[in-house]
Amino acid sequence: MSSAEQTPDATSAAPGPRPGRLTAAAALCGLEALALIAGGVCMLVLGLTGDPDSTSQAETGGATLIALGVIPLLAARGLLLRRGWSRGPAIITQIMALPVAWTLLRSSGALIPAGIVLAVVAVTGLVLLINAATTEALGIRGRA
Repeated sequence: MSSAEQTPDATSAAPGPRPGRLTAAAALCGLEALALIAGGVCMLVLGLTGDPDSTSQAETGGATLIALGVIPLLAARGLLLRRGWSRGPAIITQIMALPVAWTLLRSSGALIPAGIVLAVVAVTGLVLLINAATTEALGIRGRA
């Protein structure tokens, strides 16, 4: 056993099995992170090799999506490691996804199913993150 496993961490929850809801929330955050990073890489590549309206705008948008993808990626890792701090960025990611889903739902074509999927993922993520078993597993206590 390493010294990191032996030393209790003030930011981690009590030992025990990780609830399935916490694992599912981490998986959703990880999927959102991968989608953001993949979208950012795609925008960067298309901005550099394609014929966008504005090359600098495509590159900036791609870099922004990659940077935003790091947040849910770190949150997913924190959730898997049962770190209490990770719940905040994970919840913020879900809340930020809801207006994007709404915008996709109000568009046309293939964007509507994408909006439905994003809305379902965001609401499911929120439900999993505010669940009592999740907050308890993360060592987050409510108000006294």
